[in-house]
Amino acid sequence: MTTADAIAVAVTFLWLGMVLAISFIEAPIKFTAPGVTLRIGLGIGRTVFRVLNSVEAVAAIVLIGCLVSSHHRPQSFATGVAIIALVAQLIFVSPGLKKRSDAVLAGEDAPRSNAHHAYIALEVVKVVALIVAGVGLLTR
Repeated sequence: MTTADAIAVAVTFLWLGMVLAISFIEAPIKFTAPGVTLRIGLGIGRTVFRVLNSVEAVAAIVLIGCLVSSHHRPQSFATGVAIIALVAQLIFVSPGLKKRSDAVLAGEDAPRSNAHHAYIALEVVKVVALIVAGVGLLTR
């Protein structure tokens, strides 16, 4: 295993762990904590996801560099799917979520957004893609 391979494995599983921990554990659980209102939860969530998305972008860039230098086509495809899902979240889904959270934080009674379901679906796509990529890198 080359250094680029080892870095790609580490970054892939780090990214996977962060998505699982934040999107599927922290995000839903924070609303069950005593005293956490919708407004407080949204404020925290926006901050957490802004940082997560920044770290994901760095992970994507590192993985692109590692995989391009190693020529791992199947893993590159799976990683590409994860990156495309991230880009779709940032460009197409997050603006709708931000619009709703801005309204709620301003005290408005904003209806639930379908963008939330799209974001979750793309998170599932990322998780599957990162598992495929990471396992593929390990079994190479």
